[in-house]
Amino acid sequence: MLTRRTFFRTGAAAAITGAVAVTALETGAVPGRGRVHELLGLAGPDGVVPDVPAGPVVSGTFASRARRTEVGYSIVYPHGYAAGARLPVVLALHGRGGDHRSAVNDLGTDHFLSAAVRSGTPAFAIATVDGGTDSYWHRRADGTDPGAMIEQELFPLLAARGLNTRRYGVLGWSMGGYGALLQVLQRKVPPVAAGAMSPALWHRYADVQPGAFDGIADFDRNQVLGRASGFRDVAVRIDCGRDDPFAGAAHDLRAELHADGGQQPGLHTGGYWRRMLPDQLRFLGTKLVG
Repeated sequence: MLTRRTFFRTGAAAAITGAVAVTALETGAVPGRGRVHELLGLAGPDGVVPDVPAGPVVSGTFASRARRTEVGYSIVYPHGYAAGARLPVVLALHGRGGDHRSAVNDLGTDHFLSAAVRSGTPAFAIATVDGGTDSYWHRRADGTDPGAMIEQELFPLLAARGLNTRRYGVLGWSMGGYGALLQVLQRKVPPVAAGAMSPALWHRYADVQPGAFDGIADFDRNQVLGRASGFRDVAVRIDCGRDDPFAGAAHDLRAELHADGGQQPGLHTGGYWRRMLPDQLRFLGTKLVG
């Protein structure tokens, strides 16, 4: 028979156990917080592509010596501006598994750009390029070098089309978010502003995604954490969902750089990146005009 005392003891134990489980889940001591938050509607809404006309998108290819392959690119102009308009440019770096089409096809960047300009953000173009599906936007042991491709091959092409590559911005998500930050440290002419959404960052080589680096020396050489002096003259915005696996490192780098942005409800998903795009584009467009 369940006595009154046993009932209360059992209930108290269950309450304590439940509280411990919730604490462990929320602090990350056990996995699954992101999935629980998603099921409870606590991961935030997916961003919606604006219902506004998109501007022209010019796409093409070029033979890249730095990447040793044919490389695709696209230039996205805001609605109301012709292809070839003389504008500042933001370089958009895709995530792992993506290519130059991802910014438009997956995120709707062409519509978001037009909406940003329509709402008062100074006009600029967005340039995208194939960086390699898992290059992580740095020189690899096989000799391929997406960074050199950008600096030596893509930028001259963009300049020939009238875009300002001397005062430019850079934006990326996931692998490309890390790549956007790396551009600040490795380009001869760094961007004036860098925006990163859910950047793929790790404090330790032991934790990295397999294939992201060619060894610990490569990881150390291309680390962005702990190099705040290299960002001194660049405006930086870093956004990351609180249930994203990179949330901790993104928070640490944002604090280290005193960067704009924040940690919002969200996962490592296209829905989160679409939600953050308006703020990121507004930030970059404003910084481009000085």
